[in-house]
Amino acid sequence: MHIEKVETNLQEVRNQLTNHELYGQLESVEDIKIFMESHVYAVWDFMSLLKALQRHLTCVDLPWKPAADSSVVRFINEIVLEEESDRNELGEPKSHFEMYLDAMEEVGADTSKVLQALTNFSSLETISGDIENSDLNAAEKSFLKFTFEVINTQKPHIIAAAFTFGREEVIPDMFLNIIEKSGKEGSSSYPKLTYYLKRHIELDGDEHGPLALKMIKTLCGSDVQKWEEVIHFSKKALEVRIALWNSIAVSIKQNKVSLV
Repeated sequence: MHIEKVETNLQEVRNQLTNHELYGQLESVEDIKIFMESHVYAVWDFMSLLKALQRHLTCVDLPWKPAADSSVVRFINEIVLEEESDRNELGEPKSHFEMYLDAMEEVGADTSKVLQALTNFSSLETISGDIENSDLNAAEKSFLKFTFEVINTQKPHIIAAAFTFGREEVIPDMFLNIIEKSGKEGSSSYPKLTYYLKRHIELDGDEHGPLALKMIKTLCGSDVQKWEEVIHFSKKALEVRIALWNSIAVSIKQNKVSLV
């Protein structure tokens, strides 16, 4: 019942994200390159949300003690294993963020900006100021500031809400379609990006979604206030995602005009 209420309250903003004009503008590898240069911050901040959940829901202290819900612990640890130390297309251990950086370089996207930003991001206490003083654009800053606002609540159900409901799901299939049409070699021209996208689809399939919802149910129980906070922060997570999409759409439009 509670999950259904969350889904109902998010339906309108989710539709806005699903039907965003940005998707219709992604027509070439050049468009993907521009997209990736901003989307990379969403790939990176996902790991911070995940590690925050690992801190709250598993035992990372000494001496070790068993956590309250072993099924949630297993879910979080499985995702950490896959996201932080998966294997790339060559079988080498790499985080998905590092695999994304490799894919960016493969298509000719600039990684220097995000790497410099990460160098300057120092701690949770200073992260908001670090983001504000970075070279990111306004939408990228707002997106990351919200993520760490969520983390700094120190409330697992709020962090889980942004983690579960604040992600996009249509990008991998769309990217693969564009790559296949990008030239004679298709996906073989971009093995790193193709592998990353297919791996993303594989891992975010039927298993992770239901388990993430179970995590939300476990964390909120029958606490009405917690469920209301889940709705509020989930909606906000989708709204800042839409704002990021708006910014990327403008950049792609401007680039296409400049090429005419």
